Amino acid sequence: MCGGEVFLVCRQGDVRTAWRPLAPPSPTTARPRASLQRVSSLDSLPLLARGKVRDIYDLGDELLLVASDRVSTYDVVHPNEIPGKGAVLTGVSAFWFERTAHIVPNHVVSYTEGVPDEARGRGVLVKKLKMLPVEAIVRGHITGSGWSDYQKTGKVSGLELPAGLQESQELPVPLFTPSTKADVGLHDEAIDFARTVELLNDVAVDGNGDALATRVREASIALYRFAHEHARERGVILADTKFEFGLDPGTGQLILGDEALTPDSSRYWPADEFEVGKTPPSFDKQFVRDWAVSSGWDKTPPAPAIPDDVVAGTQARYAEAYERITDEPLSAWIERTKA
Repeated sequence: MCGGEVFLVCRQGDVRTAWRPLAPPSPTTARPRASLQRVSSLDSLPLLARGKVRDIYDLGDELLLVASDRVSTYDVVHPNEIPGKGAVLTGVSAFWFERTAHIVPNHVVSYTEGVPDEARGRGVLVKKLKMLPVEAIVRGHITGSGWSDYQKTGKVSGLELPAGLQESQELPVPLFTPSTKADVGLHDEAIDFARTVELLNDVAVDGNGDALATRVREASIALYRFAHEHARERGVILADTKFEFGLDPGTGQLILGDEALTPDSSRYWPADEFEVGKTPPSFDKQFVRDWAVSSGWDKTPPAPAIPDDVVAGTQARYAEAYERITDEPLSAWIERTKA
């Protein structure tokens, strides 16, 4: 299925307008559809793929995506989990999917209908898509691999940047810096816009990869600007993020899939700890990565168990990310989606 066919299953591993306050994310969408038969358990469903974080179940015309509490570093899953992490990823995605549908439609069907009790809060029923073979990365600050590339070449994904930028500095405008989707065990590769067009020529409904790539770029930057402004209102800086898009198999419409603006797909920094020239702390698994680096582990399987204090610290960071972004405790999301 990884030959450009359907859906999210090829990824065994593991998308500024004025902000106005809205209600918390809803467990269901307004999309008209027939009621789904209640599913009793995950064991009764056909498992399509299991990644480092998500499990994917095939429900015919739809997929059930379940975010686990698993955590990986350096592409290796650790034996113990981060409690609540899956609910944070799903809840944050729900928040953003609901608020960005005016920019680009998304794949969400429901967070309750068709979701087994054991997966409530972590699971989401979605429409199957023909996923695009590129990851849409938007950078608003120069950091991470973008910073490394800039230091070497003065460019990021073929885009020339001003001289003299410092690490973590905000860029003059958000940059669209796509990458390939590597096979399991390999690393994604940064590509320029021309290569993006080439990759999309084969999947565009009309064969016009340039038009599709342009639409992906425009949607990605619009999503980033919207989320960036909201995050700043909440005392958080959205430094960069990654989106995955697909095409509706029936209409060819561009659809936002996978997850949206989560702590795993994005780099969120506390605004009050931001300083140009330094790497700020982030609301994600960086706490685990830092421990892994200092542990003496050689970054090859099997991964070691994470100490209890590191688990607790990481759990707190994920929960804080949810609360900062959505302005409600994680328990509110779990309560709304429970059986």
